[in-house]
Amino acid sequence: MKARIKAARDLLGMTQAELCALAGVPLITLRRVEGKPDHTGLVSTENVEKIVGALEQRGIQFLESGQVSEGRGLAIRD
Repeated sequence: MKARIKAARDLLGMTQAELCALAGVPLITLRRVEGKPDHTGLVSTENVEKIVGALEQRGIQFLESGQVSEGRGLAIRD
């Protein structure tokens, strides 16, 4: 999820601080999510959900394999 969160933030042109303000999480939390290969135990599921929710609020769709986008965008082929 870390790479997708960073890619989504970059796609929106948001800084880490802007996303944290929107999501209501501390900056260190996002830095841990984006910077650690496995942030399990360092960041709560609730905080990851807040970050994802904030990105979705801005129009990002997190797709799983086989899902179809509701608009224009990018996807990684499996």
